[in-house]
Amino acid sequence: MWHKLRDKAQYLDYWLLIPYVILCAIGALMVYSASSDLMSIHGAKPDAYFTKQLIYIGLGFGLLLFSFFLKLNLLRKPKFLIGVTVVILLALFYLLVLSRIRPDAAINGATAWINLGPFSIQPAEFAKLLIVLYLANMLSKREKNLSEHWRDNVKLFSAPVILVAVIIAFVLVQPDTGGAAILGIILLVLLFASGISFWWGISIISATLAVITAAIAGLSRLNLTTGVNYRFNRILAFLEPFKLENMGGSQLVNSYYAINNGGWFGMGLGNSIQKRGYLPEPYTDFILSITTEELGVIGALFILGLLFLLIFRIFTIGIRARQTYNALICYGIGTIIFVQSLFNIGGLLGLLPITGVTLPFISYGGSSMLVLATGLGLVLNVSAQEKKALKMKQS
Repeated sequence: MWHKLRDKAQYLDYWLLIPYVILCAIGALMVYSASSDLMSIHGAKPDAYFTKQLIYIGLGFGLLLFSFFLKLNLLRKPKFLIGVTVVILLALFYLLVLSRIRPDAAINGATAWINLGPFSIQPAEFAKLLIVLYLANMLSKREKNLSEHWRDNVKLFSAPVILVAVIIAFVLVQPDTGGAAILGIILLVLLFASGISFWWGISIISATLAVITAAIAGLSRLNLTTGVNYRFNRILAFLEPFKLENMGGSQLVNSYYAINNGGWFGMGLGNSIQKRGYLPEPYTDFILSITTEELGVIGALFILGLLFLLIFRIFTIGIRARQTYNALICYGIGTIIFVQSLFNIGGLLGLLPITGVTLPFISYGGSSMLVLATGLGLVLNVSAQEKKALKMKQS
């Protein structure tokens, strides 16, 4: 067994591993810098979030190694996929019920976390990885199962459409618009990356939207939807942040101040002004604003460069993959990292509405760190398979 592990380890893709390690290190440093002052003000330990982030990074690295050495075929087994699906659906339903019986459980307008004492988990993050694995498995089989008769194809795609649509609907009513949008984009990318015909892709997307609409309408009749006003205020604040500073625009305004304060080279690590009570929760959604204020535009561009390198490498591995399943896993994980980065950066620059999406590997957050690390481990696994196959072919 150890011989097999050592054999696989020699195919490790350092173009993925090194950027990941550097991003995690920068993220931990910036989480400490962005949170320590606020913790001290509230009488808590200055390194409280830093310590948790280190734990998340350690657990994430363990999951990365586990998914790297894992046999990918195990993830395609029906029992595994069904089991994970049931757990995530139950968790999402629990949050839906919790939002009605305990409105005070909402954080930043959304009931999206399950509290487990000192830690909490966000089921919507794990749903992203589930959707990638489920769709990669289902769509990779389509080449053998697609029929000339449309009725057979409807049977083939009806279950995936209902599953993905119900999960998106659950996430959307938390409300987590950013998370729901990411799930929808994953569906879109994987559908067309699988080589499915344009019209079948449009039909599946249309059917998914119809099921989402029906699910939300049903939840509305049961009075289970929340957060409409909260989302509306966020959109208004995005359009007129300075005019509506007291109605949700203050986050974006203070983000602008932080970026402006930093200039090209920053005010120095730990010297941010906006993190001291002006920018709410600066260690999560707006951590890049604080990073820019302290390390400057140059520091922020370095982080974005590492993220771009990571995303580019993931999609390159997917393009070169010989098996459709492996390629779709890479496209799905790459899409998660790319869209999260896009939503986060677009939000703090005022180019997109603020959706509460974290910056991959940089923002504080356990669920996101664990899911992204596991996904990256799967991509490393695919990369190792491709390198080994190429070596055997050349020898």
